[in-house]
Amino acid sequence: MTDLSTIVKAYDVRGVFPEQLDEPLVELFGAAFTETTGADKIVVGHDMRPSSPALAAAFARGAVARGADAVLIGLCSTDQLYFASGHLGLPGAMFTASHNPARYNGIKMCRAGAAPVGQDTGLAEIRAKVERWRAEGPPAPAAKPGSVSETDLLADYTAHLRSLVDLSAVRPMKVVVDAGNGMAGHTVPSVFEGLPVDVVPMYFELDGTFPNHEANPLDPKNIVDLQAEVRRTGADAGLAFDGDADRCFVVDEKGDPVPPSAITALVAARELDRNGGGTIIHNLITSWSVPEVVQEHGGTPVRTRVGHSFIKEEMARTGAIFGGEHSAHYYFRDFWNADTGMLAALHVLAALGGQDGPLSRLVAAYDRYAASGEINSTVEDQGGRLAAVRTAYTGREGVTIDELDGLTVTGEGWWFNLRASNTEPLLRLNVEAGDAETMARVRDEALALVRG
Repeated sequence: MTDLSTIVKAYDVRGVFPEQLDEPLVELFGAAFTETTGADKIVVGHDMRPSSPALAAAFARGAVARGADAVLIGLCSTDQLYFASGHLGLPGAMFTASHNPARYNGIKMCRAGAAPVGQDTGLAEIRAKVERWRAEGPPAPAAKPGSVSETDLLADYTAHLRSLVDLSAVRPMKVVVDAGNGMAGHTVPSVFEGLPVDVVPMYFELDGTFPNHEANPLDPKNIVDLQAEVRRTGADAGLAFDGDADRCFVVDEKGDPVPPSAITALVAARELDRNGGGTIIHNLITSWSVPEVVQEHGGTPVRTRVGHSFIKEEMARTGAIFGGEHSAHYYFRDFWNADTGMLAALHVLAALGGQDGPLSRLVAAYDRYAASGEINSTVEDQGGRLAAVRTAYTGREGVTIDELDGLTVTGEGWWFNLRASNTEPLLRLNVEAGDAETMARVRDEALALVRG
């Protein structure tokens, strides 16, 4: 029997199918989700993994047994499920393991209006119910079971996104899109139809075995094909989506990756200009460029911890219009504070197509510092190594330390953040500085302390 602590993560459920996550277990999750949210109707969607349709149906059965109706929207991206939750005003569940290998599957859950379900917002309660029912037997069925219906919301999702970014007057562009055999192969044709954008498709065939490469563009080896195709075709830009198509990565006309922080700054500037100011959320690993650009465009930057539940909480608390993370998650007030890489991509293309220069020149204004990228170190004693690094920098002249999320050390013209992984014996280091030489010096000193 699966130990639920191994599959219930901070923000979702994820495990190997069927060894850790099978239909009977998922049916219990559907019942527990329905009880916890108090829903009389839910919406359920799934990605293209071979196991996803059956797991989505099992979740719906669990909800129906508790007396709730289940609306099945079939194949969809995760942000399309968030759209459905917001558009219909229903709690929702998405079956996907995002960028994980084919043998995995999982459940991303939200309350009505795409409000997050994490450990502190219902997931711990859901897990406790499932554990109790596995030990004692499932609860008695509701006196009146719910019903199951099906609907297709792809056209409504497309219309909503297109209403938020105007691309009608942009110059014609050629854009290579790598769907990674994931759900972007389902959503991109609909969203881009009729736009002055010549889409060069790569790996649009929906295939949850990922025959071409992992659907994880955060790993540089998975965007090599995209980079080569952008150069070969002379495209204006390239877009790479992860497996459930909620994250989007961008490469410029040279095939060079555009840092997600630069995309955050670019989109923030556009949203601030459109709204006449406002609050922008950014996690503490995004570049210094982000708060600088936000302030230059009359906005208020708010720094937060890493993770979508923290971003969404701050979005709701502050009424922020936009939020961005270093991992290419982009959140929009006009999308129920949920993350959608597709909307960020439309913003990039609108900005690019609204001027004559190449993407590399456009994003240079938003990419101002030298960054290390995330560097992982395997350590057994995460707390001990963090303490050693803190001790090494405490009391240094001109150096400040904060512990909002891990350890952030800031000096004159540089900063680094060191965080422990929630799931592995890793410390994650991110370094940024005003120039590459300083960045390398700070990076090497911090790594020596971490691995020492």
